[in-house]
Amino acid sequence: MARRPFRVALAAALALALGGTLGLATAVSASAASVDTSAWYVLVNRQSGKVLDVAGTSTADGAVLQQWSRNDGQWQQWQFVDSGSGYYRLKARHSGKVVDLWGWSTSDGGEFRQYTDLNGYNQQFKLVDSASGAYVRLHNRHSGKLLTVTDRSTVDGATITQLTDNNQYNQQWQLVKVGAGATPTAQPTSSPTTSPPSGGFGSWPSASGQQKVSSTIQVSGTLDGRLVRYYGISSGDQDESQPPIFQLSDGAVLKNVIIGTGAGDGVHCTGTCTLENVWWEDVGEDAATLKGSSTSQVMTVDGGGARSASDKVFQHNGPGKFVVKNFQVSDFGKLYRSCGNCSKQYARTVVIENVQVTAPGKSLVGINSNYGDKATISGVTILNDSSRKIVICEEYRGVTSGEPSKIGSGPSSACGYSSSSITYR
Repeated sequence: MARRPFRVALAAALALALGGTLGLATAVSASAASVDTSAWYVLVNRQSGKVLDVAGTSTADGAVLQQWSRNDGQWQQWQFVDSGSGYYRLKARHSGKVVDLWGWSTSDGGEFRQYTDLNGYNQQFKLVDSASGAYVRLHNRHSGKLLTVTDRSTVDGATITQLTDNNQYNQQWQLVKVGAGATPTAQPTSSPTTSPPSGGFGSWPSASGQQKVSSTIQVSGTLDGRLVRYYGISSGDQDESQPPIFQLSDGAVLKNVIIGTGAGDGVHCTGTCTLENVWWEDVGEDAATLKGSSTSQVMTVDGGGARSASDKVFQHNGPGKFVVKNFQVSDFGKLYRSCGNCSKQYARTVVIENVQVTAPGKSLVGINSNYGDKATISGVTILNDSSRKIVICEEYRGVTSGEPSKIGSGPSSACGYSSSSITYR
């Protein structure tokens, strides 16, 4: 989204030297008049008792702000940076970015996200005390509206938007100071996450909250979604050229995420990336695609699952290796496909290991053996396919224009597996 130019901030926030024992001091709160710009605060919502939080602990521009159960992570700690004239920016400790009124909205429902500190009016807030004095309301300088928990929600993952000042409890925040000498915990202590299975396969996880996505979320570093459901970037159809919900830069990790209906083109990787414990409830165009241009790049899907994929689950467009392990899939077309007609083709490698497959489905792997593609398949368990209709590995003659043609199926020098690699139940 286009953004207006702003003047660069002239004053930097004073850094707080931290050390000593673990924990937060309790019942140390601030009013509008007593904000300490050298301190860090957690902001507790009066309605829900939950705190202002950067979704997925993201450090990226545009990351969504939400409320979450307090775990004292650095993504829940905020510093008030003085902008003058009684206004402050709210800086996240883990990312150094500030609360930003997205798109300079002036409408009720406008989103707040984190963004690089530009000291714009849409990043500045005036603190106004509630009647009791224990809570403050945060007025955005650009719109005059308040930082608000959407729809008075009390659940983890509820978004933070702006609303006309009605002095509602969901518009009131208690500023609880991090105690002097406190060291924040390195990871959330109450995140409802699960580790990727090794061997057995458990049930699908329940979402801990949900977040509607209006534009692609850029991920660099690690984004831990804490099992929040992300949904709604598309209408849920199979049209080509849909945007992804997440785009991962080289080296990025996406973990503990549920992707719901309206998933668009799922996840795009632009280089080496890892998807750990990611679940697709209703695959859109594709669940995930490896793009990029490096022959050494590796996309690893470890744990999680996908269902309701009318065509492909995983698409391999760039070069390199695609690894799928400890994964479950049901009601699908193809689990993996090396691009059959990309304008630039490569010799691609795919490894399928410890995967549980539930019919109906058409095929597990499709490769272009004429370009030197290689597949290695092991530890596959197929459920509810007594007639063995699901094809394990298909070979195609790939092209750079037009349509590829199927040239064979079954074990071969390109399709590396044996009958002992597949178990039917």
